[in-house]
Amino acid sequence: MITIIDYGMGNLRSVQKAFERIGFPARITNDPQQVAEASHLVLPGVGAFADAMAELRRLELVEPIRQAIQKEKPFLGICLGLQLLFDRSHEDGLHEGLGILSGEVVRFDLPAEYAVPHMGWNQLQIRRPHPLLAGIEEGAYVYFVHSYYVVPQDGSVIATETDYGVWFCSSIGQGRLFATQFHPEKSQSVGLRMLENFARLPA
Repeated sequence: MITIIDYGMGNLRSVQKAFERIGFPARITNDPQQVAEASHLVLPGVGAFADAMAELRRLELVEPIRQAIQKEKPFLGICLGLQLLFDRSHEDGLHEGLGILSGEVVRFDLPAEYAVPHMGWNQLQIRRPHPLLAGIEEGAYVYFVHSYYVVPQDGSVIATETDYGVWFCSSIGQGRLFATQFHPEKSQSVGLRMLENFARLPA
């Protein structure tokens, strides 16, 4: 079953409802055993990086997440769920992440005409094919709300980039691991297509 990891950060029900809308049931849980048994895992989230990591550790969810990715289960990170996959974040100090992917999370440093947070619709430029991007056109619009973005050490994991005064990594893809800085559940037909692509990945 599609399992949405609940660590108290973000509107998980909106993600669940998006899956239900395309005909796939999804459960929300913070039970490490259910996370370990899931066929497909979703790690959403909004909020502070350090707080999120503290909650994942407190709830004993770090190892089930790492093991699921090592076993190549379909895995989708959303927004903060993308950033947590990396080594460290510079949000309010320096904080260690899950260390699944090498790289850092940094804040936008932009001219005054660019508002931070980056909020609203923006376009995807596809840099690398991935099953979750099947049927997604170059330049498709998706919905963002964020002040920080990931800088992967290995550029080959970048699936899409987006221009907001600087080209930044808006999604990554590596095997059956995919994660987005944007919110598929808020991105209308484009986002729903990605979620359906994810849900249809064989377990």
